[in-house]
Amino acid sequence: MSLFCNLSRQKPGICAVSRLFAFIAQFVVLGLALAFVAVWIRPEWLPTAPPQPASHATAVSRAAPAVVSVYTRTLIQESLGLRSSNPLFRALYRDRMITRPQSGLGSGVILDEQGHVVTTRHVIDGVDDIAVALWDGRVAPAEVVGTDADTDLAVLKVSLDGLPPARFALDTPPKVGDVALAIGNPFGLNHTVTSGIVSALGRGQLNLTSLENFIQTDAAINAGNSGGALINTLGSVIGINSASINETQGAEGIGFAIPAPIALAVASQLIEYGQVRRGWIGAQFIDPQLRAPYVETTPPAGAEVESVQRPSPAYDVGLMAGDRIVAINGEPIEDARALSFAIAQTPPGATLRFELIRNGQRFVTRINIQQQPAR
Repeated sequence: MSLFCNLSRQKPGICAVSRLFAFIAQFVVLGLALAFVAVWIRPEWLPTAPPQPASHATAVSRAAPAVVSVYTRTLIQESLGLRSSNPLFRALYRDRMITRPQSGLGSGVILDEQGHVVTTRHVIDGVDDIAVALWDGRVAPAEVVGTDADTDLAVLKVSLDGLPPARFALDTPPKVGDVALAIGNPFGLNHTVTSGIVSALGRGQLNLTSLENFIQTDAAINAGNSGGALINTLGSVIGINSASINETQGAEGIGFAIPAPIALAVASQLIEYGQVRRGWIGAQFIDPQLRAPYVETTPPAGAEVESVQRPSPAYDVGLMAGDRIVAINGEPIEDARALSFAIAQTPPGATLRFELIRNGQRFVTRINIQQQPAR
């Protein structure tokens, strides 16, 4: 710095200030170097932010506005006499009928901005009036667009503006062990959130619906949760809550949801056609190992015909109880549930090539698929 001052012939005051700044800079650099070495040796000396609790609040805030509460009312008739414990009153008024309202609860998920809401069929089956309550407090009457008994799904329609549709996890299917959150209206406590995991996939043989392919979860699903959303940690819907095994059966934490792809496929057809265009041949199937008596050590592949309806496409081609179907269009059949889904997903009017085993003999037949009759 002195050399610079001499060469530039600066005034003595300016040179003094320059030397002062140089002196200070040296100590600043030295201090930073010492601080770096200290932090490198003892990193815990660095100030840290307080730990944050694990939370799924972001996922819930994304999904909850698309979940609605469904309230139903049904007018039922009952005997006035049966409402009393007095024997004389019961005898005098047992033929006197009265009409009273009966309320029901459920949940639903908004599909689109046009007001379509998917829910479960058993929530709205046979009711007289349906009302839907939104996250923002609005309440509106709803009409039934269509229902599907085989998957226990239904679509409602409300006339409201500014509806927030749900996001469905179609590209990221759930895996066993994934965190799952259930949102619904249990016991009238609207937008209740419960947490758990995906306990199992592809659950069937529960005798809840004809076509069963449930997600099993231990997130609490109570009365009023049916039709609500089962979501992942991204806030996307992975299933529509359907049923649970309750404590009266000695169960705890066993609930079931209809997978999102099935729910969307059924809902889109109900919206477009008012019904599901589902293939049908008029036969019921059972897994071969469930047929008693069963003594084989290795379960045979395929699905066994349990019964054949007449008239039906299966009856027309001579399908018989006891036939074992092992493949369709060259694709092996694993079990009765897989066969039922394969037929149901075939458009009416198509033809399927069935490979069967009857009395130890293998043969092939073709069956024309029809539209499933209304139920």
